[in-house]
Amino acid sequence: MNDWPEGWSGGNRGNEYGRGGANAQPESARVMRQVRRGPQAPPYGAGVPPQPSYTGGQGYDEGQQGYGQGGYDNGYDGYNTGQVYGGGGPAGPEGPDGGRGPRRAPNWRRRIKWTAITVVTVLVVTTIGTYFWADSKLNRDVDLSKVIDRPAGGDGTNYLIVGSDSREGLTAAEKKKLHTGSAAGKRTDSMMILHVGDSGDTLISLPRDSNVTIPSYVGSTSGKTYKNTGRQTKLNAAYAEDGPTLLVRTVEYNMGLHIDHYVEIGFNGFADIVDAVGGVTIDIDKGFKDSYSGADFKAGKQTLNGEEALAFVRTRHAFAASDLQRTKNQQKFLSALAHQVATPGTLLNPFKLYPTLGAGLDSLSVDKDMSLWDLASMFWAMKGVSGGDGTSMNMPISGSTGGNLIWDKAKVKTLVNELNNDQKVTVSGN
Repeated sequence: MNDWPEGWSGGNRGNEYGRGGANAQPESARVMRQVRRGPQAPPYGAGVPPQPSYTGGQGYDEGQQGYGQGGYDNGYDGYNTGQVYGGGGPAGPEGPDGGRGPRRAPNWRRRIKWTAITVVTVLVVTTIGTYFWADSKLNRDVDLSKVIDRPAGGDGTNYLIVGSDSREGLTAAEKKKLHTGSAAGKRTDSMMILHVGDSGDTLISLPRDSNVTIPSYVGSTSGKTYKNTGRQTKLNAAYAEDGPTLLVRTVEYNMGLHIDHYVEIGFNGFADIVDAVGGVTIDIDKGFKDSYSGADFKAGKQTLNGEEALAFVRTRHAFAASDLQRTKNQQKFLSALAHQVATPGTLLNPFKLYPTLGAGLDSLSVDKDMSLWDLASMFWAMKGVSGGDGTSMNMPISGSTGGNLIWDKAKVKTLVNELNNDQKVTVSGN
C-alpha cells in the first residue's frame, strides 16, 4: 500500500513532472527582476503562455504556505507582477513597461539664468560695499568755504593737486630711508592744476619758486583777516604760512582761475601708493644723481619702488633749471602712476586694488565737497593725459627776479580764458 498522497505515488506519475498535475510539463524558467540581464519580461497576457496550476497536492499550495498563499507573497511576487522585495516601485521615472524611464535632461537655460543672477548680485553688493568703504577713508579736512573773494567758476572742473613734504607719521628710520630730512611743518614740493573738460584735459605744473603776491585772506584757524600789503614771495611760502586755504586763495588771486577741488598727499602716502601697486615703470631720458633726494638713476626704462619714486619726483639739485625740470619729472611720473593703477592687473586683482585704494585714500587730504566720483574723474583725466588724450605743460614763464620765476601775464590770461570756456588750450609752457 502506498502511503504517499495521491499524485505523488510512484506508480501513477506517468508523464508527470515534479508537482502533481497529470501530464504536467517542466515549468518554464521564471524571470526574476533582480537578476535578469535581458529586456523587461512582459506581463502575462502579452505573449507569455499561462503556467500550469498546482492543484494536485499540498507541497506548495497548502502545506508550506508557499508561492500561492503568502510565504513569499508579501516580499516577492515574481510569479505575478515582477515586483522586488518590499513591493516598492522603481527608483526613477516609470517607463511605459513599468521599469525605470530615461533620466530627465538638465535645464541648462535655468541654470545659466540663476548663475548670472548670482554673479550680478555679488558684483553689485561688492561694488556698493567698496564704495562706502572707500568713501569713509577720505580725509575731508580742507574747507574751501573759508577762501574769500573768489573768482567766478567756469566750464569744466579745476583740481589743485599738491604734494607736500609732510613727514607726519614717519619714524627716524623711515625719514633716513626716504631722504626726507627732519624739517618741522609742511611745505609744497609740487603743485599742479588739472582741468577736466569736454574739450580735453589739461595738466599745468606750478613751479614752487613762482613769484606771487600774497592777497588778503582769513586765517584758517584764527579767523583773523590779514590785509593785502603787496608782499611778494614764492608760491610754496603761501602754504607754509597758512596751509591749503591760503594756497588756494593765492593761486586764484594771481591766476584769476576758480579752484573747484583740492587734493594733497604727503611723502609717506606717495611711497605707499607706489609700493601697493607693485612699482611704476617709467622711461628716464637721461640718468642723474642727487645726494639730497637719494636719486641715482641710469637712462632707460625701469620700474621704481616707493623710495625710488619719491627721490625721482623730489630731485632738483641735479638740474640746471632745477624747478622747471622737476615739475616735468613730476608730471611724467604721476601720469605713469595713474596709468599703472588703471591696468587690469590692478583693477581686477583685489589683492592689489584694495591695498592701493587703502594706501591712497588714507594718505589723501581733500576738500569737504570732494566725492569719490570727483576723485575718480581726476584720476581718469590724469591717465588720459599720460595716454596723449590731453595737454601737459608748465606754467608760462617770462623771466625771474631774485631767484623767483615770473609768470608770463599775457599767456596766463589767454590760458585762463581758454580753461574757463572749456576750449582747447593753445598756450605753451616752459
